[in-house]
Amino acid sequence: MIKSILIAVFAMLMGAVNIAAKDIELPDWEGGRPDGCTTITVGKLASDHGWVATSHTCDSHRTRSWFDKQPAKNHESGAMLQLVKRANEDSLAMPAYKKIPTGKIPQVEHTYGFINTAYPCMNEHQLAIGESTFGGRESLRSEKGLVDCQQLVQLMIERCKTAREAIELARVILEKDGWNDVGECLTIADKKEVWQLEIVGPGAGNVGAIWAAQRVPDEHVSVNANASRIRRVDLSQPDYFKASANLTQTAQDSGWWNPDDGPFEFCYAYDPGGRQSMAARRREWRVFDLLAPSLKLHPNSENYPFSVKPDSLVSLADLVRVFQDYYEGTPFNFVKDITVTDDSGKTIISPLANPFMPYDMNKVFRINGGWGWRGERTIARWYTMYATITQSRDWLPDEIGGVVWMAMDNVASSIYVPIYCGVTDVAEPYKTPGRVNGFTRDSAWWAFNRLGTLAAQRWGDMRHDVMDVWTPWQNELFANQKSIEEKALELYRKSPKEARAFLTDYGIEWGNKVVDKAWELGDFLRTKYDEKF
Repeated sequence: MIKSILIAVFAMLMGAVNIAAKDIELPDWEGGRPDGCTTITVGKLASDHGWVATSHTCDSHRTRSWFDKQPAKNHESGAMLQLVKRANEDSLAMPAYKKIPTGKIPQVEHTYGFINTAYPCMNEHQLAIGESTFGGRESLRSEKGLVDCQQLVQLMIERCKTAREAIELARVILEKDGWNDVGECLTIADKKEVWQLEIVGPGAGNVGAIWAAQRVPDEHVSVNANASRIRRVDLSQPDYFKASANLTQTAQDSGWWNPDDGPFEFCYAYDPGGRQSMAARRREWRVFDLLAPSLKLHPNSENYPFSVKPDSLVSLADLVRVFQDYYEGTPFNFVKDITVTDDSGKTIISPLANPFMPYDMNKVFRINGGWGWRGERTIARWYTMYATITQSRDWLPDEIGGVVWMAMDNVASSIYVPIYCGVTDVAEPYKTPGRVNGFTRDSAWWAFNRLGTLAAQRWGDMRHDVMDVWTPWQNELFANQKSIEEKALELYRKSPKEARAFLTDYGIEWGNKVVDKAWELGDFLRTKYDEKF
């Protein structure tokens, strides 16, 4: 009897250790589900000028906030590549990640240049990648593998020119070297098409991965928001579906799918919690409702179409509007009940109502919503490190056709600036680490983080001061794109090097300009609203 009690206590203690380790290991999770990153994809016939897009809000409490441009590199024959995985780093000024070696694989002779964000976002051939974690079943994760999500993205970006090449590389790498991460979705765009690749582990103690990929039809848009979206996988249509050889076996062996009960569905087999997550489903609905309102999709549905045709061709401005959204004007604006009576006697949302409250402040206002006491998981977030919208275009030289629109921190109080994949450098503040060394005025992320944090304190008023500056500048950047690229193309015909230099200077000029303005706006808000927040 005593022995049984001791065993039970030991099991409880070990369970507590495992839970604690899990909590430390997964810092971007809330309520047992991943809480970071939204990615939207646009097919070439769904965009206003025939570009293909993916995107990414890197919503994280640890991921690095700086980036640079990595050049193409040649490697010696027989060279080996050290693979690494992320691990928590808590000895620095703020929470961060460190890299832990996992093993080595053969290096290729040549790797492509790329824009080196935390998850590399575009290479010199216009291959672009976005990311969103969905977690999946905990029992699928295996520490035997060598490859995590960031490592796989870098391998794809360094070694591939097209989305299909990237998926094939993932097949080979994951089968041989194994996945050690939780469930992840990668949205992979090239000059012609965009795919969604969802990956889970092979099961504890195993090497490999289980994955499925689905192509977004050219005339459609799609979204991933921390939940698996792929349902039925029709391998008889190889132009639209791809999958690992072990797609269904683990689900069947584990009792997660019985062929007698109906067709196999990836999301229900490997991420059943995703279809129950209102934090994910509400964002899926909102993206589709903003881009295709005529569908009148229900905001509480368990499933939405994998992709939809937008009501009108999607512009860059449309995507910015979506990424700045926090459900304002809908029943799901979780601060709508923080009201006051204005001077005319009308009840209005208080200017102090803050849709970007840290979680513990939600409790002060007794917030409740589809995400429980957290309210709602909005698209725009206060803990975004950076956000990208990419354009890949097959009618332009790669150096000009590929562009990453980059915003720092909360998109709702930020601005997207263009960084072409042919640039050789980026503005100095973007390359300056911020979080790991603490607050510094040398960092672009800190400029926008400070501005966003200030603006949120009296959001109803301050946001107008911020957007009165950013909106005209954003419109100017979009309006100037055609003439800038015409100039770059003219230079390219004479000298590709001169075209790259021109686009590099353009990106650096605007990068420095918006960072300087972000600092200036923060000072302005502090002065104008002194004693009002």
